[in-house]
Amino acid sequence: MSNSITAFSGANLPSVQSLSASLRSLQTDASPSGGIILKMDKTGHWVFGADQTEIEEHSRWAVNPFSFVHGYIAWGNGEVLGEKMVSISQPLPELDPAPSGAAKGWEKQVGLSLKCMTGEDEDMDVRYSATSVGGKKAVQELAVGIAEQVDKDPTLPVPVVELRKEHYQHKQYGKIFSPIFRIVDWATMDGDAPPQPLEDVAEDEAPADEAPRTRRRRVA
Repeated sequence: MSNSITAFSGANLPSVQSLSASLRSLQTDASPSGGIILKMDKTGHWVFGADQTEIEEHSRWAVNPFSFVHGYIAWGNGEVLGEKMVSISQPLPELDPAPSGAAKGWEKQVGLSLKCMTGEDEDMDVRYSATSVGGKKAVQELAVGIAEQVDKDPTLPVPVVELRKEHYQHKQYGKIFSPIFRIVDWATMDGDAPPQPLEDVAEDEAPADEAPRTRRRRVA
């Protein structure tokens, strides 16, 4: 992991100590623009890019703790009509009237950036954004987890996560999947990890939702 997340470093980043308050703001107030989009599809699979490529099973991803953003997005007929996103260290942006054709008007959105740490997608940068209740909850919980970690050990602010899922049964829409960012390790901004793995994140059996899959690449 020594060189995988050096892109997170930079003179324009705020101090790690300033992270905690900003990250915690997502608890009560719930994407970066550009780049490859990561999402969970309606069947509960994590996919990325225009071809809806499925991530490798058990791949690990580093989350840039300075990449959390919040704001609004307006959708119309499957396309983005407007988007206003800012760092969570800033207040939510002011809104103009929603663009014409926006079916739901402005929707609140949160997002973050990740870098793949393992497998054939290693070093790939992606961005994840969410407007759904489950997606926003997952981002909020991850942000609070980072804030708690920074309070304990600001030298290791970068969570390394596995992309998991959970689901519930909706009376009208059937099985609804929600993302989980399962923290399995912590690293420095330069990519250095602790010498020993965390005791409480040893490999365990996958939840019922996460039976091993043989699929790797698919187009939705």
